[in-house]
Amino acid sequence: RNIIRESHSKQWYQRRVRGHWLSCSGFFDTFSSVYDPASYFKETDPSGEYIRKYLPALAKFPNQYIYEPWTAPIAVQREAGCIIGEQYPRPIVDHASASKANMEKMKAAFGA
Repeated sequence: RNIIRESHSKQWYQRRVRGHWLSCSGFFDTFSSVYDPASYFKETDPSGEYIRKYLPALAKFPNQYIYEPWTAPIAVQREAGCIIGEQYPRPIVDHASASKANMEKMKAAFGA
C-alpha cells in the first residue's frame, strides 16, 4: 500500500511541476517562449488518439484539424458532425495574442 501511495504522490507532484514548466510560471528567470498547446500535441500525438478518445465530439475531425478544430472550414466541421460554437465551444482566448500579452507581463514582472 505504501508503494501505491508513494507512486500516486509522485505522479501528483510530477504533473504539477510539468504544468509549471509548460506554463513558464514556476522555474524560469528567462522567458523566451510560451508553449503552444496545439503545437505540443501535434508533435507528441499527431493522430489525435487522446483527443478522439476523450472528446468524442471531435473524433471525426481529420488529423490536421484535431487540435484546432475551429480552424476547419465549415464543410469539414459538418462532415465531422461537429460545428464549432454549437456542438463544441469556440476557443476562450486567441493563443497568439494571449501568449504575447503574457510575455509582456512576465518581462515587466522580472524587470527585463
